[in-house]
Amino acid sequence: MNLIQHPELLDRLAAAHALGTLRGGARRRFEAMAREQAPVRAAALVWQSRVASMNELQAPAEPAPAVWTRIENLVHADQQQQAMASARSRPAPPRSGGWLRSLALWRGATAAGALATVLAVVTAVGLRDNLGARIGELQAQLDTAPQVQYVAVLHDDNARASMLVTFDPKHNQLTLQRVSGFQEASDKSLQLWALPPSGGPRSLGVLSHERLLQLTAGEGDVHEVPTLAVTLEPKGGVPVGSGPTGPVLFKGALIQKML
Repeated sequence: MNLIQHPELLDRLAAAHALGTLRGGARRRFEAMAREQAPVRAAALVWQSRVASMNELQAPAEPAPAVWTRIENLVHADQQQQAMASARSRPAPPRSGGWLRSLALWRGATAAGALATVLAVVTAVGLRDNLGARIGELQAQLDTAPQVQYVAVLHDDNARASMLVTFDPKHNQLTLQRVSGFQEASDKSLQLWALPPSGGPRSLGVLSHERLLQLTAGEGDVHEVPTLAVTLEPKGGVPVGSGPTGPVLFKGALIQKML
């Protein structure tokens, strides 16, 4: 299939590729077409730049504590190997001087060994203390880092991507990013709705005019919800408990990412 002749499908595939929901053979075929066809490559880059801007809300990712431990072990092992190689290449001391010289050498070696043991203990204690502090820092960062588990790309009537929605169940937080140039009038508001398999639409919140915003929601509000929609409503949205009154501007499938 020539994706260039199907812009709606191309946009959806590029969005799924950037979000990581396009997998297996479909992902490999899309990447092969992107390497060969400039329009496909451009669509992929556009969506990658859109999704990349979501990183502004996320805390920097830090390696797990085990990574730091492995690095320290590797560095220590490399230092020991270098010391052993240097010792093997060093010429043997002359035997002149009798047992007094041997005794002096033995005492020197003993003192050096004791000093090395002390240094090793001090270093181990310092590493342990630093590692403990590092683990505490990493744990604090992990506690505050978002864990995106639900993703939706909302399209307008022309199948143009207009809004990216993600949900973090760890912090009960919906994040919405406008990716089109649409801007509602000052006397209107956009309202986000969950469209469950049965029953009427459930409001998830009224959107402000910012291009990037966050709403509070529980996982029960989005779990097993197949579709999200955004309607145009009077300023401040419709009252709680009532359904949408304005037209549906954007709509898209809500996908739960596999962890």
